[in-house]
Amino acid sequence: MLGDEEDVFDSVTWESPSAPYHADHTVQPSGPGFKQSTAGTEDERGPHDPKWEGYLIVTVKDPVKELAETKDAYVSYLVSAKTNLLIFSTPNPSSRRRFQDFVFLREHLVKDFPACVVPALPDKHRLEYLTGDRFSPEFMERRRLDLHRFLERISRHPTLQRSTLVRAFFESTEWHVHMHQHLAHPPGPEPTPGLIDNISDTLLNAFARVRKPDERFLDMRESVDKFEDGLVVCERLWNRVRGRTNGGGLAPGEDLTADYHDLAVAVQGLGFLESGITDPLSHFSNTLLEFSALLRHKTQTTTDPFLVHLHSLLTYSHANRAVLKLRDQKQLDFEELSDYLSGVTQERDRLSAVISGHAGSTGLGLSAYLKDKVDSLRGADDDRSRVEKMRKLDVKIKELQDAVTTAHETSDAFSDETLREQTIFQYTKEAEMKEMLGNLADGEIEFYQSAMEEWERIIPIIQRIRVDV
Repeated sequence: MLGDEEDVFDSVTWESPSAPYHADHTVQPSGPGFKQSTAGTEDERGPHDPKWEGYLIVTVKDPVKELAETKDAYVSYLVSAKTNLLIFSTPNPSSRRRFQDFVFLREHLVKDFPACVVPALPDKHRLEYLTGDRFSPEFMERRRLDLHRFLERISRHPTLQRSTLVRAFFESTEWHVHMHQHLAHPPGPEPTPGLIDNISDTLLNAFARVRKPDERFLDMRESVDKFEDGLVVCERLWNRVRGRTNGGGLAPGEDLTADYHDLAVAVQGLGFLESGITDPLSHFSNTLLEFSALLRHKTQTTTDPFLVHLHSLLTYSHANRAVLKLRDQKQLDFEELSDYLSGVTQERDRLSAVISGHAGSTGLGLSAYLKDKVDSLRGADDDRSRVEKMRKLDVKIKELQDAVTTAHETSDAFSDETLREQTIFQYTKEAEMKEMLGNLADGEIEFYQSAMEEWERIIPIIQRIRVDV
């Protein structure tokens, strides 16, 4: 809303950012953009409550066309920030970045922090690239707003705002060198193919569902579904409102802005016919033209930005949904590995029972009996081959037990992190909806106030028309 540029979270007490920045990094983590915990102490904070360690207020501005007269022309943006986060070397970092730099930042934040909700970037708008309009002031301003919103969402995230990649994005004067270093030495160990990869988990899990779903995440998924459904309905209705207000190309009678313009022309024509009231009708026609212009202005400055923000919030929710889906995948990996371990253990027990002469006591049923007959036909039913097979199965069981333990720990850790992410997403969502709806309300109020002023000015002119009875 107006005057709320630094109001990041609702129902939050902010402290002034004017405290001096100390080189020894002893500043306290307080200020605009820093979500204070609702709990007073570490002991009172819940296990899944996120913790902000400072504030990061970001700005994207001043789009400039670089290498303007060459085929390699591109647009750079000035990204700057105000912060008291300890990871930054200055309280006011800034640098110029192009769109591809934002793409690199986003892609590698997703890789480095798979459990975090990393916001999506705006589309490349291929049509503008083909027609050359990507350098138009209108397109660059839309892109600037989209990129500002992208960085703003990152700055509100307590983990992403403190990442070394985000710090380099704002501070580094050798960004390309840093990108190559990040590619060569990514944070954390390189992922290695696990046992679940060796049993073709992609095929295994393609159509699988979690067998023991956690009610907490089912509720979250339902909440996300309802939120996105609401956004889709709002987007559809407001697009309809926009089309009827300033459709530009709709059939006659379906474009209110054009209708008011046509009405003004018609009233002007009446003024030429009615010589006694030509001047009042001319003023009335001008008021209609002004009202038509106000409608068009409201569409450009209020409705269109609202629709863009609404769609952006929908894509942000999709990123949140992707994290929930990845959490389910982690649990599914654990369940599938557990089932695989159970099957291998049963096979090992069956072979042990056959060797000891107690095959009938294994309780493994018809399938085990048929497998024994198949092995017999293949000539693989001698005890020596069974012992060798049991030895291999024992090795596989040990590997699977380790893999199941790791998968269980990974699933639990990912679930805990996902719970924190949902809290963070809820904070950010509420802040953005406050901003989005506030801007819409401000724009509507400005429109109706201006419209009232226009119509109030015409009333005395109309009242001066003399009517002889």
